Amino acid sequence: MTAPVFVVDTVPGPGSFLLDGPEGRHAVSVKRLHEGEELVLADGRGRWAECVVLAAEGKDQLTVRVAEVHEDPEESPRITVVQALPKGDRGELAVETMTETGVDAIVPWAASRCITQWKGDRGLKALAKWRSTAREAGKQSRRTRFPEVADLMTTKQLAALLATADFAAVLHEDRAHPSGALATAELPAKGSIVLIVGPEGGVSPDELAAFEAAGAKPYRLGRSVLRTSTAGTAATALVLGRTGRWS
Repeated sequence: MTAPVFVVDTVPGPGSFLLDGPEGRHAVSVKRLHEGEELVLADGRGRWAECVVLAAEGKDQLTVRVAEVHEDPEESPRITVVQALPKGDRGELAVETMTETGVDAIVPWAASRCITQWKGDRGLKALAKWRSTAREAGKQSRRTRFPEVADLMTTKQLAALLATADFAAVLHEDRAHPSGALATAELPAKGSIVLIVGPEGGVSPDELAAFEAAGAKPYRLGRSVLRTSTAGTAATALVLGRTGRWS
């Protein structure tokens, strides 16, 4: 079984290290790690270290021996999913599954047809929840580089982001729309790919026009219509396979 991942602010160099606080408590009280077992310390930004447990102390402290330290480079092409705000807890579900699949960045989008609105303290709490979900899903899936979750973007801000991408696609749910299939689109071998997932009510004509003007074309994923909370995961998996990142 792959060694569990625990997050630290700074990955220590070789030697002895005390893992305490919430991560130490999780290692001792939840994972119940014992002397001799292996674990990974990671900063979520690509740097990580192989470790072996030396001793568990109390309920929230673990002394480990740090062996080799590594640094994983950023993946290429970089995949960003723009996620329109879904209803209820479907946003966290989308973030969780996209993180497990391998997305590199997630951008919350306030689309015109979004029922959910992020305003004031509610918006800040929702964003913090998305970021916490990405962190926990990154640990669970044994990633050493967690996806970035950006601040909420407007359609205008999103159009500016699309203009810098090497490939950008709006995942279109209308089967009758004369758009191509993402499965046959010409994807770059490096650079950045941006995938846009609309809300439950779909991407509005004005938004679609703004995105097309910025270089993002509409594409279908398949014959069935996916929920907004699952479309990003399916599209990410397709792109990972087609670009060789899953090879």
